Amino acid sequence: MSAVVVGHKNPDTDSCASAIAAADLMSKRGLAAEPFVQGKIAPETAFVLERFGFMPPESITSVARKKVILVDHSDRAQAPADIDEAELLGIIDHHKLGDITTSVPLFFHALPVGCSCTVIKNLYDFYSVEIPRNIAGIMLCAILSDTLIFKSPTTTDEDRKAVAALAALAGVRDYAALGMEIFTVKSAVKGVPARELLFRDYKDFEMAGKKVGVGQLEVVDIKLLDSVKKDLITAVEAAKLEGRHTVMLLLTDIMAEGSELVVCSEDADLAEKVFGLPGSSPLWLPGVMSRKKDVIPKLEAVFKK
Repeated sequence: MSAVVVGHKNPDTDSCASAIAAADLMSKRGLAAEPFVQGKIAPETAFVLERFGFMPPESITSVARKKVILVDHSDRAQAPADIDEAELLGIIDHHKLGDITTSVPLFFHALPVGCSCTVIKNLYDFYSVEIPRNIAGIMLCAILSDTLIFKSPTTTDEDRKAVAALAALAGVRDYAALGMEIFTVKSAVKGVPARELLFRDYKDFEMAGKKVGVGQLEVVDIKLLDSVKKDLITAVEAAKLEGRHTVMLLLTDIMAEGSELVVCSEDADLAEKVFGLPGSSPLWLPGVMSRKKDVIPKLEAVFKK
């Protein structure tokens, strides 16, 4: 039976591309593996997969009694609900260490870089395994997406080196132009229900025993969201009522290099406590581009007090 390689819930391009790439790497090293996703892929990811000749991986909801490798997460809240009933073989990630534990040793490879595909590029190189042209293409796109074409504060020299190498392997001459194509697709929100936009790139976290959700919409111009902003606020409020202490949504303008924050919380002063800026939601946060680096650590620090 092949091992299941799967990324986090509400799959983005990195979690999808990482699953495909890691399954390829593991299979070539002797462990039969197949990529899966948890849920519907976003338009950006569909564009990337089609661009390099891939069909979307099958969606999976249960991993009970299966061998599993997690990519792009190590938080229980982001894993399949029955992960405890699976045999966890490994984790490949670029986030903070999550709360998933095992009773036996496992393969674990994590690096403080901007994208899980950068970590997997490191593993391909370490094991001297050739990266196929089409897989190099989707890995390249994932890094461009996760690092906001190097504008994100999570970007490292390792990400830049990986992009240069993967672009050469994939035959992409102008990776910056490809990045803008990706974000143009990502910026298309017309006709998409507000709830779907909220959960397009969304994660729930457990903080001091409370459920806290943070979503992010990245666009080339925040004005593109003007027509849906009222509905997005309503969607955030509705999501909070579904058993969450707090729901935040970052509306990130990658060209202006900042985010507008929509927040609904049991703590009316939470945004000021986290970001140190007075004002009501929506609130402009200059320089805030990364949920992983600019938001989650500050949120956790507040909830620990």
